[in-house]
Amino acid sequence: MNSMREPETFATGQSNSASPSAIGRFRWVICAVLLLGVTKNYMDRQVIAILKGTLQHDLGWSEIDYGNLVFTFQLAYAAGLLLVGRLIDLVGTRLGYAISMVAWSLASMAHGAASSMQGFLAVRFALGFGEAGVFPASIKAVAEWFPKKERALATGIFNAGTNLGAILAPFLVRWINARWGWRSSFFVVGGLGFVWVLLWVAVYRRPEEHSRCSADELAYIRSDPSEIQKKIAWRLLLPHRQTWAFVLGKFLTDPIWWFYLFWVPDFLQRQHGLALAQISWPIAVIYVIADVGSVAGGWFSSALIRHGKSINFSRKVAMLACAVSVLPIVLAPRLASTWSAIFVIGLAAAAHQGFSANIFTLTSDMFPAKAVGSVVGLGGMAGAVGGMLIAKFVAHVLQLTGSYAIPFATASSAYLIALAIIHALAPRLEPVHLDFSGGQ
Repeated sequence: MNSMREPETFATGQSNSASPSAIGRFRWVICAVLLLGVTKNYMDRQVIAILKGTLQHDLGWSEIDYGNLVFTFQLAYAAGLLLVGRLIDLVGTRLGYAISMVAWSLASMAHGAASSMQGFLAVRFALGFGEAGVFPASIKAVAEWFPKKERALATGIFNAGTNLGAILAPFLVRWINARWGWRSSFFVVGGLGFVWVLLWVAVYRRPEEHSRCSADELAYIRSDPSEIQKKIAWRLLLPHRQTWAFVLGKFLTDPIWWFYLFWVPDFLQRQHGLALAQISWPIAVIYVIADVGSVAGGWFSSALIRHGKSINFSRKVAMLACAVSVLPIVLAPRLASTWSAIFVIGLAAAAHQGFSANIFTLTSDMFPAKAVGSVVGLGGMAGAVGGMLIAKFVAHVLQLTGSYAIPFATASSAYLIALAIIHALAPRLEPVHLDFSGGQ
């Protein structure tokens, strides 16, 4: 490990006036590796949604059975976020993310060996628990490698991996399934995680410890005011309104993304008569649009900050624009044209990703760096609990009505409600000042 070095001050010298590109760009390499990790994560999640019809046919699953699988994944994801976010704060980003990737990749591969519903429930639980590390680790890595004015953009870039994984998975799974069957789809996609782990271990260090991070780039990364470097107990976080602003925002909006991920392929097959071989391109279009929203949402708030607007104004204006852009999705079940439905779903997915890039960044705006993993874990757990509820809700609505009208109507209103709650609880995105006098 390289010896740690102190960042140079921006108070004097040329570094203060140098452009970010002149200072150094290695932080964006780190961002690219985070992008690949999230891409792999969402490929693993998406396999079962793509194969839903095949598995229902081969294994005799009902809508309620499929809903129970989604519920089990969300239950494990919620429990994992409560623990894994804390683990990452304790053991560090590099080791914590590597452990998480290995765990969920093994669980993903184990799907290929399952046959009974009980077996699928077990491996689905293991997958959800292992995947809980991806966002706490990624957000913490961004907090370690980026100054505040770049964090929303960096978050938007790595968060675009959610869409990239959802784009790649249908093509890869369809190809593997046609040649070797659905079990091989789980084996191959899951096994890709071990390639990523080798890359991560080779590339990632904290900037103070990294030989590829120049003194100027390190000083730029650390140009924000110094923050408390101390492990944070959960009991110190829960009393703060800012914690609940993030937690409730995630509780309301994360389930909508789970709905898109696990049910949009079925919606296209059920509502528009598309077969498994026909859904790859429509899904790709939806998530390409979503990728644009992920980057654009982060870029928009970062651009407002660069033009002199406050962090509070910039984040909330960007989130409001995203919340309004979701509203047309209420029309999706009523549209006769397949491509019209794809466009409004894609627009809503893009808006979700832009909203998500900014809501994630609120944690590093309001909390010390050492608390970010724990706060993200708490919020992610709340989002997963919301995902558990929507799994039961959608499954029972479909079983009873056969219609997606109610789920899409629910999706259309969630973001405006979430933003209103965030603004009520954190009207100025006030930084949290944690009291360590009581110990841990």
